[in-house]
Amino acid sequence: MQSQTNRPLSIRRRWVATLILGIAVGAGAGVRASASGANGGVVLAANAPSHYVVKRGDTLWGIAKLFLRDPWYWPEIWHSNPQIHNPHRIYPGDTLRLVYVAGQPQLVLQRGGSTTEQGGVVKLEPQVRSSPLAAAITTIPYETVHAFMTKAVVLSRRQIRQAPYVLAALNDHAAFAQGNTIYVRRLRGPNHPGMTFDLVHVGTALRDPGSGKILGYNGIYTGSARLTRLGHPATFVMTRSARETEPGDRLIPSQGEMPLDFEPRAPSEPVDARILAVTDGVTTIGQYEVVVIDRGARDGLAPGDVLAVYKEGTVVHDNVSKGYLRGVSTFFAPKVHLPNERSGTFMVFKTFHRVSYGLIMEATNIIRVGDRVENP
Repeated sequence: MQSQTNRPLSIRRRWVATLILGIAVGAGAGVRASASGANGGVVLAANAPSHYVVKRGDTLWGIAKLFLRDPWYWPEIWHSNPQIHNPHRIYPGDTLRLVYVAGQPQLVLQRGGSTTEQGGVVKLEPQVRSSPLAAAITTIPYETVHAFMTKAVVLSRRQIRQAPYVLAALNDHAAFAQGNTIYVRRLRGPNHPGMTFDLVHVGTALRDPGSGKILGYNGIYTGSARLTRLGHPATFVMTRSARETEPGDRLIPSQGEMPLDFEPRAPSEPVDARILAVTDGVTTIGQYEVVVIDRGARDGLAPGDVLAVYKEGTVVHDNVSKGYLRGVSTFFAPKVHLPNERSGTFMVFKTFHRVSYGLIMEATNIIRVGDRVENP
């Protein structure tokens, strides 16, 4: 009886010893496979490196893809060095190391200093960061979509009716660009020369797919202008041009730069949305296109949330089950709704109350306005 009791204890002890040994080994294939499937579905990329030196031009999304099969699980494995001030900023030259703690993968940051390893534990030596904040890598390719990301706006009917608008330009230009002098009507309020405004083209109406109610209007940033002379009309000089500005475009107070140091992550709430519009007005949406969806801050969305894009399955007639001939008796054949197929990945970068702007990070199939956007 005693030997029967001791036997499972002995087995358990050997199992615990094996587990501890596996954790100490850290990078062993068995531990890697075990850690990859644990903790909420976090799975390492097939060829995840043991370390990576950050390079100029990198994005947080691209780095996350190096280590993870699903980049939006980045917060699950990202553990910054608490001794480093503002650790969420990563710079060229920094080293990210993949380590294992209790069998689970973690990424730790080394600020260009040396590391020592004792008993399988990596000790990172903090270094003083002298690089300017502007050198920090961003989550998504900032330069590619700068104008859309920092200046995206949803306009209400009231804002459109009351906002100042471009009347004409000096020398009768049909479309205006940087350096042009423009004249603006309906400029109200306590304004003074030197104030800057954003120029916005009123785009498509953003309608709720269910009710058809207008949620707002897509405001497309075209440039910036500085007030040089008060009057009726007032005089402005265009200081920046992202695309052609035309008569009728509105002016709104200049918006500040939007921070881009958010992290990719899965949404905290269930999301069932639709693509309402694409900023460039194209019919087929590809990688790095800016799109608008019909869910916003009131639905729990925030910058950094990653969603999956799905092409809705079509309805087909089953001409086989009843022996119908194709193209002859289709009308009488039973209808079958084909499943939705994933076609891309979408990241939110700016939210309003009822809608959000985001970027198509990956497009594996054709994406169009009206496609579904859901939790990944």
